Amino acid sequence: MEISGALILVIVFFGLLAIGTPISFSIGLSTIATMLVTIPPMPSVTTVAQRMATGLDSFALLAIPFFILSGQLMNRGGIARRLIEFAKVLVGRLPGGLAMVNIVAAMLFGAISGSAVAAAAAIGGFMVPLMKKDGYDTDYSAAVNITSATTGLIIPPSNIMIVYSLATGGVSIAALFIAGYIPGIMLGIGLMIVAGFIAKKKKYPLVPKITLKEALIRFLDAIPSLLLIIIVIGGIVLGYFTATEGSAIAVAYTFILSVLIYKEVKWKDLGRILIDTSATTAIVAMLIGTSMAMSWIMSYENIPQTISASLIALTNNKVIILLIINVVLLIVGMFMDMTPAVLIFTPIFLPVVQQLGVNPIHFGIIMIMNLCLGLCTPPVGAVLFVGCGIAQTSVAKVVKYLLPLFIAMIIVLMIVTYVPWFSLFLPRLFGY
Repeated sequence: MEISGALILVIVFFGLLAIGTPISFSIGLSTIATMLVTIPPMPSVTTVAQRMATGLDSFALLAIPFFILSGQLMNRGGIARRLIEFAKVLVGRLPGGLAMVNIVAAMLFGAISGSAVAAAAAIGGFMVPLMKKDGYDTDYSAAVNITSATTGLIIPPSNIMIVYSLATGGVSIAALFIAGYIPGIMLGIGLMIVAGFIAKKKKYPLVPKITLKEALIRFLDAIPSLLLIIIVIGGIVLGYFTATEGSAIAVAYTFILSVLIYKEVKWKDLGRILIDTSATTAIVAMLIGTSMAMSWIMSYENIPQTISASLIALTNNKVIILLIINVVLLIVGMFMDMTPAVLIFTPIFLPVVQQLGVNPIHFGIIMIMNLCLGLCTPPVGAVLFVGCGIAQTSVAKVVKYLLPLFIAMIIVLMIVTYVPWFSLFLPRLFGY
């Protein structure tokens, strides 16, 4: 019964994906098909609907539409441009100046918006033309923009961390948020090291020197944007408000900044921003709902327990099991969006690693870093396609420049996987 249920689920799911069915529909229909065959008396469609509704009935998930709206306001409110100018002050004189600026600006923007796609679009929209004008290869510029945009999912606030908290049944969102800082910064530094080597080899130019007065002006101009990090994350970590309340504060703050202070978002633009936010939220909600239904049928069929027992029977070596999980997640990330991947595979792998003494917070960072790589790979890499679209180039041309940056990301992933201190130092410091 268990094997047949698992086979039906896998065959129908991947079969639907192969013919181009949207992933949320593939998840929902494969779940219904499994229910029809394995538990026929049950009204499958009704059960799936109930599980979807139950899965979405969470106060923590209210943070997602707020953070999406906040990111939309930032994307159009001139915040990206100010962060780029500030990044030029910080790293513009390093080898490969504009590539370094792209990476740091993406880290800062991601730390404010929590969206990799938004970072790729907003930062790439400014940086790729600048890099091309300064003699950088367009495909290399796209590769730097694509990989650096993923840091925004590790450096908080991050919607995917909220989803992981839901999948675990209660891991602190605040603890996950602060756990992401050191690994996210490490990932950015890894990309900068590779970009520096490539810049020296290609003899790319540095950013022109900036006077102390100009540097101070750019810093002051960026302070209102950077304050959002302190207000939202600081308030969540110190317990002044929850992640959901913090997301609402982020919307209020970015509205004041983009509409009333910078005035780069016009009142007439708010309707379109709200429509775009609603569309994105609906997609995420559909993914979460159908993934929760699939997680339920997997649990009913004892699939997580079977896989967990098989892994433990294969070996009880912590190093090998973590390596196997990393490989599986890297492959999953190539074919599946992050949200369903986290909701489906967390119940499968978390019990396994917990038996080996791995902290759920640490595992959350491992999982998210793994799946971030999938955003940069075909066939479903959203950031890859957005980055290529911004640069007006093709995936085939960008891949050769992506490879050394991928290697840097994988090295950082392995370090974070096997040295828990990087993920757990800050949460323990703040008492989590």
